[in-house]
Amino acid sequence: MRLLYVLIAYLLAPVVCGVMLWRGFRDRSHWQNFGERFGFGPGPALAGSIWVHAVSVGEVQAAASLVRELRARYPDVPLVVTTVTPTGAQRARELFRDGVLVRYVAYDLPGSVRRFFDRVRPRVAIILETELWPTLYHECGRRRVPLVLASARISPRSVGRYRRLASLFRETLSHGIVIAAQSDGDAERFRSIGANPARTHVTGNIKFDFALPPDIHERGAALRRRYAGERAVWVAGSTHEGEEDAALDAHAAVRAAGIDALLVLVPRHPNRFAEVAGRLQERGVAFMRRSADHGRAGGPPPPGNGARRGHGGPAGGDSGEVLLVDTLGELLAFYAAADVAFVAGSLVPIGGHNLLEPLSVGVPALSGPYVFNAEDIAQLLVDRQAVTKVQDAAELGSTLAALLVDEPRRHRLGQQGLAVLAENRGALARLMALLEPVIEGRDPVVARAGTPQTAAGP
Repeated sequence: MRLLYVLIAYLLAPVVCGVMLWRGFRDRSHWQNFGERFGFGPGPALAGSIWVHAVSVGEVQAAASLVRELRARYPDVPLVVTTVTPTGAQRARELFRDGVLVRYVAYDLPGSVRRFFDRVRPRVAIILETELWPTLYHECGRRRVPLVLASARISPRSVGRYRRLASLFRETLSHGIVIAAQSDGDAERFRSIGANPARTHVTGNIKFDFALPPDIHERGAALRRRYAGERAVWVAGSTHEGEEDAALDAHAAVRAAGIDALLVLVPRHPNRFAEVAGRLQERGVAFMRRSADHGRAGGPPPPGNGARRGHGGPAGGDSGEVLLVDTLGELLAFYAAADVAFVAGSLVPIGGHNLLEPLSVGVPALSGPYVFNAEDIAQLLVDRQAVTKVQDAAELGSTLAALLVDEPRRHRLGQQGLAVLAENRGALARLMALLEPVIEGRDPVVARAGTPQTAAGP
């Protein structure tokens, strides 16, 4: 089975490389540090690094509290953060500066993985949210590198696929992997594919433990003054293809209801910024581009209208129906500027993005039906009425219109969201109780005596 997997991986490698190189013609960041994907590139100055892997932007953001805690507790130990996507790497470099090496993880090919381990030389590998890489996991076992799956989850629909992949590293899974699962259900699903029960713990989701920038509300207020004036503001965050049109249809319904509102449209991937701008032009929408005004969050708007219909000029007070955020790292600040947030990736079958971000700044959140990336969290938030689900653009528009004219209800929903977050914090402390004996070279099973096996929340 392993030989078959490796053969398939080698056959697919040229295809994957071709796709990455093709994407690079539109977004040169796909070409940067490309050798790292084959295990080349820099490593830590000293052996025995702590290695944290976060696949993309959402996981990098979730890892921020963990990385800060690791730096505080082990300041003299090299720390490596790896990711897969260029946007994830850029966000990691913005968040983790001093003493943290950010690089791409190697493709799951034997030679690439060996070169990666030779350079990074980790004492422990911490993988966020359950990426299964058979060759990488096997190399962890071969080199006796303890592997911890943090905030680990398996959706019910993925159990069969994971069970097939798990057969490629069954011995490592049953003996050498520590599972820090998000929920009891996730822990049970890990046990069902062969995880060692003595090494499977429920710690909760460290996404609940993220720390807000201290000036986030001030930044949000400045953005609101600059772009919205006295208008209502709603954000469509991390949109994918098809969701921009849904957001625009919903916004048209809001305006048809007589509500003067600004839509802040934030595409998930930078390589779609130009495409979304073109779509706005096709629809004849008067829009502004954040990149035309980047770095000027506060202060008076520039003179003139600045947002000719369909041209996306600079910001100009209350000009434009839509603000296209074609910059990176600003979504949370725009959530803080909003009255209501729609968290995208959920009206199309992507699986949904981070619902906790708007809730953390007291903003009521809406979501589409596709939330399988974090079903337990989404269900908890819906049950607690901190998040409202909508099925399509029409329901999104009607729900937005109802919320934007009902400030007491918005305030109530925002407070419910803050309460749910407060009740579910603590996953980081439970995770660190598992990590300490691993990092310090002690048997991780001893953590069972001092670590709760169940955690509050999802």
